[in-house]
Amino acid sequence: MSVYEAIRTRRDVRAEFTGEPVDDATLWRMLEAAHRAPSVGNSQPWDFVVVRDPSTLRKFADHVADKRVEFRAGLPPERAATFEPIKIEGILESGTGIVVSYDHGRGGPQVLGRATVPETGVYSAVLAIQNLWLAATAEGIGVGWVSFYDPEFLTDLVGLPEGIRPIAWLCVGPVHEFQQTPDLERFGWRTRRPLHDAVHHETYRV
Repeated sequence: MSVYEAIRTRRDVRAEFTGEPVDDATLWRMLEAAHRAPSVGNSQPWDFVVVRDPSTLRKFADHVADKRVEFRAGLPPERAATFEPIKIEGILESGTGIVVSYDHGRGGPQVLGRATVPETGVYSAVLAIQNLWLAATAEGIGVGWVSFYDPEFLTDLVGLPEGIRPIAWLCVGPVHEFQQTPDLERFGWRTRRPLHDAVHHETYRV
């Protein structure tokens, strides 16, 4: 699979997991791809916590379910109705979670390239996630990014040390298929912008 094909095929997977665990060799190749991501000052500020304990998966799934209820309760009625059928996670179905964390102290006090834009450290961790996601897609493995959680809860759940922050919980596992259309488009939550609207020349046009 070419990188362009992987980009087109990649989906935020929720409901398509087979229930089979991703095998260790494939998982390691995906983590290797993530670890090869570019990073500001070559700081590699990420770590990966692989979670497979059913009790931990259940605790996180229950927490996310509570956050989903809270989000829905804050929506206007018409948006709540659109949101209702959208599945937001596949924590139990995937059988494997990868918590990607960020260490701002990695690389020492003078990280080359981060002095004026401190967010580049977090950007680096997100690039590692994208590498993992594209490698997973090429392997036929689904990835779903779960973002309905309290960072403090996830920090405690997987025992992140002080100063280490969670960036993502990724559900990872084999899938029956990759949907042709992203879920949020299929369910009418939001459509994609055309590229033409996102490209500006020389200055930003409104």
